[in-house]
Amino acid sequence: MKEGDGSGMIHHIGVFASDFDRSREFYRAALRPLGIVIGYETEDIAEFWHEENDTPSLSLERAQGRPTSGVHIAFAARDRSAVEEFFKAAVAAGGSSRHPPRHWPEYSAYCAFVSDPDSNNVEALHKD
Repeated sequence: MKEGDGSGMIHHIGVFASDFDRSREFYRAALRPLGIVIGYETEDIAEFWHEENDTPSLSLERAQGRPTSGVHIAFAARDRSAVEEFFKAAVAAGGSSRHPPRHWPEYSAYCAFVSDPDSNNVEALHKD
């Protein structure tokens, strides 16, 4: 499978934020160590993707009704250091620690978990 060729399981996921500006800054800071940046932006949408590939992506949108809450979103990291940088940046940007970086043998991965401003479970992981 070639990345971004449409053969992957997920193309994009949308998250609706109660405080769009706060959430945009949280995701901008948290995802930067993973090489994920805002590739497209309007007043109500920030589309996050890898610098070199626009899919899969995370579409952060201003909530017009109920915000997204309780979703678990996991992002792949290139190495353990990126997981640690994700965690530091996410907490510094207002995220709440769920689990600091550590090896999870049951997943064969090094992972960190943080809650975003709407209590979504945001994870960075590096598979062994």
